[in-house]
Amino acid sequence: QVRLVESGGDLVQPGGSLTLSCEASGFTLEDYAIGWFRQAPGKEREGVGCIARSDGTTDYADSVQGRFILGRDNAWNMVYLRMNNLKPEDTAVYYCAYSLTGWGLNPLSYDSWGQGTQVTVSS
Repeated sequence: QVRLVESGGDLVQPGGSLTLSCEASGFTLEDYAIGWFRQAPGKEREGVGCIARSDGTTDYADSVQGRFILGRDNAWNMVYLRMNNLKPEDTAVYYCAYSLTGWGLNPLSYDSWGQGTQVTVSS
């Protein structure tokens, strides 16, 4: 069965850090571009960061640039999102998605999604 599973979401205080994981089963994640997205209540899903299929190039939304780091761990068939200096406005459900032909921060470029993991930033 082909699927993505996100994990690592939690309640964290402002200024804290979290690492989210996106694990794949049924396929090899390094063969695909991977995007991380988030959706807060009442808001549209927005791109957070992405990593290219070919050369590992990354891109980030302006709102997280310099705070979030995205990378691959091919040995474990997973992609992580390291989030530092978290802010209350980072509160959302975070999703990962894969794409064989697309890339970037537009959700429409991606083929399949995980179920999401909740991140709450609050004191």
